[in-house]
Amino acid sequence: MERIDCTPRPDWQRRVEELGLVWHGAHDRPYWDETAAYRFSSAQIEEIETATAELYRLFIDAGQHVLDRDLLGEFGIPDFCHDAIRQSWDGEPAALNYGRFDLGYDGSGPPKLFEFNCDTPTSLLEASVIQWDWKEAVFPDADQFNSLHERLVARWRDIAPPRGTSMLHLTYVDGNMGEDAVTVAYMADLAREAGIDTQLILTTDLGWDSASRRFVDLDYRPIDALYHLYPWEWIVHEPFGREVIESLSSTLWIEPIWKMIWSNKAILPILWELFPGHPNLLEASRAPMVGDHVAKPLLAREGANVRIVRDGVTVAQSSGDYGEEGFVYQRLFPLPGEGERRPVLGSWIVNGEPAGMGIREDGPITGNGARFVPHLIA
Repeated sequence: MERIDCTPRPDWQRRVEELGLVWHGAHDRPYWDETAAYRFSSAQIEEIETATAELYRLFIDAGQHVLDRDLLGEFGIPDFCHDAIRQSWDGEPAALNYGRFDLGYDGSGPPKLFEFNCDTPTSLLEASVIQWDWKEAVFPDADQFNSLHERLVARWRDIAPPRGTSMLHLTYVDGNMGEDAVTVAYMADLAREAGIDTQLILTTDLGWDSASRRFVDLDYRPIDALYHLYPWEWIVHEPFGREVIESLSSTLWIEPIWKMIWSNKAILPILWELFPGHPNLLEASRAPMVGDHVAKPLLAREGANVRIVRDGVTVAQSSGDYGEEGFVYQRLFPLPGEGERRPVLGSWIVNGEPAGMGIREDGPITGNGARFVPHLIA
């Protein structure tokens, strides 16, 4: 695993915008960064793929463990959601079943899981289309761990309703520097490529028809299927949260509500309890740790409210509004690199199959100021 310097394409801004990445930086600080790339050997990519598939297997076992032992309350999940989560897990409604494992990796040991972003993962367009286009232009003879676009189109095709009989609505909340809007627009493109009619709608524009007991759009059309880039933990706490639970019998929510188990960091200590010493896991606990560790909120985004402790001293800390539900404590994995060039690997999975990788660079804590750096296989 080697970080190499690269010369950005002269027209890179125009090119990434043409491909849909309309937000690619701010204040002279690029988010999409072509000044460097990470080069991997084929053996290292195989190790990352193998770890990704293995972690997916562990999460299945851990999810079943949570339900078998009635642990949803320990995740801070409201009681009125518990039956719906159980029914969704057992019923397996149509889903993309995709997500991004955030991994620590330095090329000299097995990849280590930090967390699983599987409810509302972003950096999707960058990992699939943008970095592949960069590789084709700059390193056309190299390869890349990247089948994300094709796998997502195929998955949409697998779960699509017959064309013309139903529409897929896609919803998000405006903000977050345009990242969510870019991700949802790309997801709509993927669905359309699979032959699905789509309609984007802001979450604030979703309506509830009390007569039909259905969610509707601004034209009062019933919403039969809804892709949401809005976390389940926020959805169920909205004023319409209980109506969402009621709607599960008439509206297909993508991703399904059982993702509340996997996307919650309370799953990390359970994974360690079930598979202690596993080479792809870091020790994790709900109780404060002795020794070097990281404290993380159960529910948070963009690296907010994270604290790194070394030798009993907090050496890095991020601000934010999260942590009310509690924290988990995870053994520290020192990221390779230095300064703001410390990579976190985002290894994607689609329906249980490894699908590609994206890399973000930041300081000791990967936050919303991280840069996306492409990769290639030597």
